[in-house]
Amino acid sequence: MRIFKTKWFAREASSHGISDNELYQAIQSALQGKVVDLGGGVYKKRLNKNRDRAIILTKSAEYWFYTFLYAKQDMANINHRELMGFRELAKHYANLSEEKTTALVKS
Repeated sequence: MRIFKTKWFAREASSHGISDNELYQAIQSALQGKVVDLGGGVYKKRLNKNRDRAIILTKSAEYWFYTFLYAKQDMANINHRELMGFRELAKHYANLSEEKTTALVKS
């Protein structure tokens, strides 16, 4: 299993005080089914003592991509258009080869 953060997500998580360990534990929890499945490889997970929500994209539960983070107090949920965008992005991630994924991480 590999876990990735987008550059934007990493910056936001840091500003919200969310550690890499918490992100790892959240994926472990997601693997146990403690996550909201939004369909199409898109998941929503509570973080930071239930104050924040993360949108996570997955590729066959082998690769997890932290993509979007928002404070519960600022935004109730993502809208339908945003969900469709995340599903489209999840499709692109799902089609990445191991070599392409490694190359993107290094860049």
